[in-house]
Amino acid sequence: MKRETVIGLEVHVELATKTKIFCSCSTEFGGAPNTHCCPVCTGMPGTLPVLNKKVLEYAVRAGLALNCSINENNRFDRKNYFYPDLPKAYQISQLYLPFAQNGFVDIKTKSGVRRRICIHEIHMEEDAGKLIHSAKDDSTCTDYNRCGIPLLEIVTEPDFRTAEEVIAFLSRIKSVFEYLGISDCKMEEGSMRADVNLSVRPEGAVEFGTRTEMKNISSFRAIERAIAYEAKRQTEVIENGGTIIQETRRWDDAKGQSFSMRSKENAQDYRYFPEPDIPPVCISKEEIQHYNDICPEFADERAERFIREMNLSEEDAEIISDSKNLADIFEETVKICGAPSEVRFWFMSGLLYYMNESNTDACDIKLNPEKFAEFVSIVQSGKITRISGKQVFEKLLSGDDFDIMTFIKENHLEQVEDTGLVEEAVRAVISANPKAVSQYKNGETKILGFFVGQVMKKLKGKADPAIVNKAVADWLDRTNNNIK
Repeated sequence: MKRETVIGLEVHVELATKTKIFCSCSTEFGGAPNTHCCPVCTGMPGTLPVLNKKVLEYAVRAGLALNCSINENNRFDRKNYFYPDLPKAYQISQLYLPFAQNGFVDIKTKSGVRRRICIHEIHMEEDAGKLIHSAKDDSTCTDYNRCGIPLLEIVTEPDFRTAEEVIAFLSRIKSVFEYLGISDCKMEEGSMRADVNLSVRPEGAVEFGTRTEMKNISSFRAIERAIAYEAKRQTEVIENGGTIIQETRRWDDAKGQSFSMRSKENAQDYRYFPEPDIPPVCISKEEIQHYNDICPEFADERAERFIREMNLSEEDAEIISDSKNLADIFEETVKICGAPSEVRFWFMSGLLYYMNESNTDACDIKLNPEKFAEFVSIVQSGKITRISGKQVFEKLLSGDDFDIMTFIKENHLEQVEDTGLVEEAVRAVISANPKAVSQYKNGETKILGFFVGQVMKKLKGKADPAIVNKAVADWLDRTNNNIK
């Protein structure tokens, strides 16, 4: 029997406020353990939480950007449970009256599938601390720095059918939040995490199967692997006559497996009740309209403009505009040098390759648009070739402050303009490859590219490829005529 996978997400995104949601402690990542906490965020008796207004602003802006209805009246609730990294034994969250509901995100997967993913709700809540496990002595320590970090939890409908759709959705969320400037969504730092609710059912069935939840998965690759594993595991259990248990499972990326943690809780297990120390939150229509009016141009709109104004392909425009940082660098560079095609070349063949090889996030790229534009103009002027330019571009990506022309001269990267040197290199390559010359003579004209490549290699990429191409063709034709 063919089965389909049904997936819903709970996405937790840390907001980029300077202070926590209910106190003035720093939200900065990477402090020494237990140095960014106070009696409020550690839940000491007698303390009172006060809502950070910036959190509310960021929340409303996120809700509007994700096409949600904003509830003018909402409130916080206590979610009661004991866990070592939550010292007060409850979390301040929103259950009964969240601030945003009934939104949607339109996605496009890498394979071209377009779908609309519905958002059930978005609510504000505080983060818990972090347990640090030591393999050395099998001990566990608790760091409370993360307690009270402001979170938005985005709860989707079970609209996903593939891991590819899940990744497209998360990529879209990441892009929207970066454009809004309300979160860096760095999964490696835990500022964006996803709980994956997954079940399987016979293809075409209406009723859902029993779902499991995999908690706090913090990379796209891990999410893809977890979905593949859990769908396969559930299918095998069912086909072998077993029953899926509704439970929470832990994904172990190193082992490539999920493990049972506990039976899945329902809302009543958390004994929710209205938070008595925080009054209801009221958002006026005027505030909602104001935040709606200041919504920025998002990636899809920017991509359309790049296609229209800079003649980029749809694929290139989508890749460049997906990250606000990259799109800003691209657009500012083009404004200075007026060469979108050349800037696009270095983005697609140089920058993306560098990001993949160095595992650098788009938001961490520090490429100076003025320097980049100067470099593009130098390449276009013919002072250096694109091949030699790779060395200069790598230097630009390092973020070092340097004079481009001085670097080019010191590293002998100037384009070879001496036709005598080109002729000499062509003659040497042709003399060293009589077999290839014979192939050209017999009509294999594609071999021309081989000769051009060898000459460019001999000249260390510093010659104009067009000049080399013509010189090689002329020499081969002369050689061919002499043979005849």
